[in-house]
Amino acid sequence: MKTAKAPNAKVARPVKGKGGIWPWLFVAPLLSGVAIFYYYPIIKNFYLSFTRSDAFGGSAKWVGLENYTDLFNRPDLASATINTIIYTLAVVASIIISVLIAALIELPGLRGVRFYRTVFFMPYLAMPIAVSQVWKIIFNGNFGLFNQMLKGLGVSNPPYWLSTPGFALAVVIFYGIWSSIGFNVIILSAGLKSIPHELYEAAAIDGAGRVKQFTAITIPLLTPSIFLLAIVTTIGGLQLFDSLFAIVGTANPAMKDTRSLVYLFYNTAFENNDKGGAAAIAVIILVMVALVTLFQFVMQKKWVRYV
Repeated sequence: MKTAKAPNAKVARPVKGKGGIWPWLFVAPLLSGVAIFYYYPIIKNFYLSFTRSDAFGGSAKWVGLENYTDLFNRPDLASATINTIIYTLAVVASIIISVLIAALIELPGLRGVRFYRTVFFMPYLAMPIAVSQVWKIIFNGNFGLFNQMLKGLGVSNPPYWLSTPGFALAVVIFYGIWSSIGFNVIILSAGLKSIPHELYEAAAIDGAGRVKQFTAITIPLLTPSIFLLAIVTTIGGLQLFDSLFAIVGTANPAMKDTRSLVYLFYNTAFENNDKGGAAAIAVIILVMVALVTLFQFVMQKKWVRYV
């Protein structure tokens, strides 16, 4: 027996365009905050990159592309860019170390998982400037702990790490890797938990060992988390400043060969009082971040696997 349908029955649909001004009032505080603290500074900085003012903050004078011309003619721009790229590549490559640590922490049956997570995450929570001062003492060329250990191992003349250009950058890179592992491990641990355990059981039945399971299951299904860390780490690496400023220091003779792009911005804006030139450097950094991020999003289609 068929049931009779109600005559002229209509499905209720949401009415569009009847919200009025109320939705905009609810999002207005957020939109105004984003506009004031994000978009306006970007637009203002872009405008300042085409102007020049005196050291006492007088009215800005329009100079067109003169700031960019002077910037690309600076001899220290190339070294600052190379140092920034080297640091960024090293820190991004260290994600491999974080993957191995996270995989070891998430091994089935491992005791003290929360303790290990806390230990690795603590460097990320510490104040960068305070920790940088500790690293500055550790790598001191005269009485630093690291050099004392080298002397104990038989090295008679260990290098002055923070005053030698190549070694100073290596110390900053080592600090960047050490301080980022904690955050990386937390993100990767969450990604490992999202992988179905049944896949490992099926692989074990087929005779796959732990190494094969790691390369054929863990790594491919962990690529979304690795991609996220690659984006965040790249952006942070291109903005290298605080650890470099605290560990190496402005009075260090090695700073001229270790400086980054953001330090070049700081030097131009606050030491040389060249606001227009500093704004041009900021625009270059913004363009670099945008292009690298766009490249990563395009390339992720070839290696990131979403379940």
